[in-house]
Amino acid sequence: MQKEPEYDDAEAIEPSKTKRKKDMHALQEIGERLVELDAKKLAEFDLPEILSDAILQARTINKHGARRRQLQYIGRLMREIDAQPIQQKLDAWQQTSVHQTARLHLLERWRERLLNDEHALTEFAATYPNTDLQRLRLLIRNAHKEKAAEKPPKSFRLLFQELQGMIAED
Repeated sequence: MQKEPEYDDAEAIEPSKTKRKKDMHALQEIGERLVELDAKKLAEFDLPEILSDAILQARTINKHGARRRQLQYIGRLMREIDAQPIQQKLDAWQQTSVHQTARLHLLERWRERLLNDEHALTEFAATYPNTDLQRLRLLIRNAHKEKAAEKPPKSFRLLFQELQGMIAED
């Protein structure tokens, strides 16, 4: 009977090729997101000069194959730095963007309801008690008049701005 070799658990197990490849693609994806950032946001990261130069160069490349190789190069350079803080900051920006988009959609839905549903104003006042109902009524009435007269939607826009002030950010 043959005895199985003993393995030392303390010995570092090298990650599989699949895991290494997945990690490289993740770093390359972070690099792609960095390429898409504007110069002001990119400056917020304390990136090594060689990586910053590679990112700036990638922005100027239009040919697909060359751009792909440049992004792979950026991914390779990303292996030499700690990408975790970069990933966290990019995710935080993404979360902020998603939150802002959701808020704008909420404001837009309220504006549409206020303009199209006569009971929406009462519901809005119940939901947001610090509401200036007289101001809202005036804007709603003016928005209807502008639409009927085919005038520019000045009150329509003002209603949205008023709602922004009334509906506090979470």
